[in-house]
Amino acid sequence: VSLEAGILQPLDMEQFNSAPAADTVDQQLLPIAEAAPSSEPPDPKTCSPREYLEFYIFPVLLPGLAELLHEAEKEKCFEVRRTKFIASDFLTEWLYNKNPKRKDESFTEFYSIPFVKDWLKDHPRPPIPLSLLLSEEEASTIIQSFWRGYRIRCDSEIQELRQWQKKLREEKHINKVVKQFWTKQEAK
Repeated sequence: VSLEAGILQPLDMEQFNSAPAADTVDQQLLPIAEAAPSSEPPDPKTCSPREYLEFYIFPVLLPGLAELLHEAEKEKCFEVRRTKFIASDFLTEWLYNKNPKRKDESFTEFYSIPFVKDWLKDHPRPPIPLSLLLSEEEASTIIQSFWRGYRIRCDSEIQELRQWQKKLREEKHINKVVKQFWTKQEAK
């Protein structure tokens, strides 16, 4: 997209696709504005919807969508069915930070954007499931530790020890003894 020329140029689809395109797939190009003056953009209040989109919306939105696709590829959205990546959040954050009115301000994270804070106060989101937050290594560690614990608890000697501890707790009222101990300690 050429901002200097004031018109949309054909879009190079290879910048959006990381894999080489197949010969049978035709690349689609955005139409070039036909009767557009090259020096000044049309008046946003009187121009047609198409001109408004081509001159004011697409030059801002298309680079954001390109970044969105790159980020989605980094987050492996095209490989996995479910991910923690929320495309609308990324695009909102990107557009907010690339706003020319904010060019001298520092980067703002999505949840720190004022209108996002206000919206989320009234419309809180459910928490992201732990399965989406953990990396594969962290998830495998948790699963393996659970499995090891389960296998150990199945051992007959461990079962015997656990039964003995349960019986001891019931007979000696261990919970009451521990509570009394800590009451004495706090009194000191």
